[in-house]
Amino acid sequence: MQLRVALCQFDMGWEDIPGNLAKAGRMIGSAEAGLVVLPEMFATGFVLDPRRVAEPMDGRIVTWMREYACRTGRALTGSAIIRDDGRYFNRQLFVRPTGEVTAYDKRHLFSIGGEGGLFSAGTERVVVEYGGLRLLLLVCYDLRFPVWSRCRNDYDAIVYSASWPESRREVWRTLLRARAIENEAYVIGVNRVGADPSARYTGDSVIVDFMGRTAADAGDRETVIAATLDREALERFRTKFPAWRDADPFTLG
Repeated sequence: MQLRVALCQFDMGWEDIPGNLAKAGRMIGSAEAGLVVLPEMFATGFVLDPRRVAEPMDGRIVTWMREYACRTGRALTGSAIIRDDGRYFNRQLFVRPTGEVTAYDKRHLFSIGGEGGLFSAGTERVVVEYGGLRLLLLVCYDLRFPVWSRCRNDYDAIVYSASWPESRREVWRTLLRARAIENEAYVIGVNRVGADPSARYTGDSVIVDFMGRTAADAGDRETVIAATLDREALERFRTKFPAWRDADPFTLG
């Protein structure tokens, strides 16, 4: 099975939900892929006070994602600030063309930058099956925690939506490849460009294969990139080099 994946790398207007949704919609329209991936907090920018912009699951952002997925026949995924049962989450939303929504709440909040103040952390990993592949949904700072993303032959690709700052650019680039190599999996990492009140962002959105080779690289500009994930090629590689089977037992952290 093969799945064409597109990454939308763009600059966001600060807390400008209508403007950001409009821009994302234009980029989705130009993406020729079965799955389109958007950055972390793509509709608002990386806002640390969720009370200003949080929406419920039936709010504008999720409704917009469902409508676009149904209209274009493409699955969409990206994170948004969601208010749920009196708490706030940095929630990765995976929306199928049918309108069905699967959610993953960011496990590792960037407390150093203040994200841990008002947001609640998730507690469960989420793997979505789509287009013949199994996709592990993760968000930004989760990238730094290899045990949380460790493959037990339960996924074929990791999808990271991020707002990763320019000051730690090489960390982003290096760890995406490390996660691909150590887990023998495709890795999809989409980041933003531009600036917000606290940081600058240089993009470097990338799709990496299970050997750490670059399949698509967005550089540092607004753009849409795409590559095809091939599950049969991955399975052939894992059969020949089954490194994940040799790992010691572990506890997810």
